[in-house]
Amino acid sequence: MNDFWLSSGHHLLDRGDGGGLVVTDEFLKVYFARPELVPPPEACVVEKTLHAALLSDPRRPVDDDEIAAISDADARENWTMMISFRDHLLRHQTVEAAYLALIRAGARGVPPLFINQLVHVILRNALDDCDDPWILRAAELFFRAQRITVHEGSLLAADEEVIAGSTPGPISPLVGMLGIEKSAEIDVLADDNRLSYFERSDRYDMALDLTAGRNGHHALARVIERWIGHLLNVEVEVEALTEVQNASLTWYVGLDAEGTKIGDLLWNGEALDDATSARVAALYRLSFSDPAAVADAVKGDPVYLILATTQDKILRMKPQNLIVGLPVKYAEPVS
Repeated sequence: MNDFWLSSGHHLLDRGDGGGLVVTDEFLKVYFARPELVPPPEACVVEKTLHAALLSDPRRPVDDDEIAAISDADARENWTMMISFRDHLLRHQTVEAAYLALIRAGARGVPPLFINQLVHVILRNALDDCDDPWILRAAELFFRAQRITVHEGSLLAADEEVIAGSTPGPISPLVGMLGIEKSAEIDVLADDNRLSYFERSDRYDMALDLTAGRNGHHALARVIERWIGHLLNVEVEVEALTEVQNASLTWYVGLDAEGTKIGDLLWNGEALDDATSARVAALYRLSFSDPAAVADAVKGDPVYLILATTQDKILRMKPQNLIVGLPVKYAEPVS
C-alpha cells in the first residue's frame, strides 16, 4: 500500500479502537513549533518560558493570567487562540469528535487554516486503505482551494496556492493555459502518470480533470461517501450527474458558499443566467442506504449536492456543509 499526505501529520497520531485518531504529544508539539508561536529574539521572558514549557509538556495547563503576562499583544492573541484549540482537542476522545464539535458550534474563533488541517488528517485516516490516485487527488478539494479553468472542453482544477507561487524555469503548457506567468510545474492526472501521484502527493502539483462523467467527477463522489461514512457513521451513495432535468429540489447542500447561493436561487424558483450556470463545477445526487437515518420530511427523496466556483474561478469547498447540512436523524462520531 502506497503512503501519501505525510504533511497531514497522520503518522504522529494514534488510532483508537473505533478507528478514530487519538491526539499525541508529538502531534501537539507540531502546533507549538509553528512560526506564529516561536518567540522572536526580542520576546519577553514570560513568552519564551511558556513556549519552552509547552514543547517539553504540550498538555501543560495554561491559565489566562499566564497569557496576560506576555508583553506583546499579537503574541497574547496567538497564544489565547492556540491554547483554546489545544484544550478543545484534548477534551475529545478523537480528532474526528473534536472536529465535529467545532463544526456544530460554528467553529468560532478557530482559524480556517486549523480547520483545514483537521480535515486533511481526518481524510488521511478515512482514506487509509485507498490506492486510487483520482480519489486521493479529488480529496484535496476538501482542504485546499483550487483554480478552475476550461481547456479544450475539459474542466481542470489546479491547486491555487501552487499556481499562485513562483518558481524559476520554463513554463509548462498547463501553467501557461491557466494564465500564470510563473508558477510551479503542473501535470494533469492521467493514466500514464497516475502512479507518480504518491511521491508527489505533498507537492499538490497535479491538476484534476473535473469534467462531468470523467474520473475526477466520479472520484469526488467517492470521497464524499467516505467523508460522511467516516464522520457520521451514515452510509450513503453519491451519484455524479452530467445534467439535471425536472428535479424536485426537496433538499440540497451547497458544497461551498457559491454552491449554496446557487441552490438558494433554484429553491426559490429563480432561473440561472448563463454566467451563473457556467460556474457550476459539479452536481451530485445523494441517497441514504438506511431510510431510518433520514429526517421524515425528505424520506425517499434524494439530496442534491452543488459545487460551484467564485466569479474569478476559485473553488473553495466547505466539507463542513456535509456535516451540518444533511437531513440525518443521528450522527455518531468515530471513536
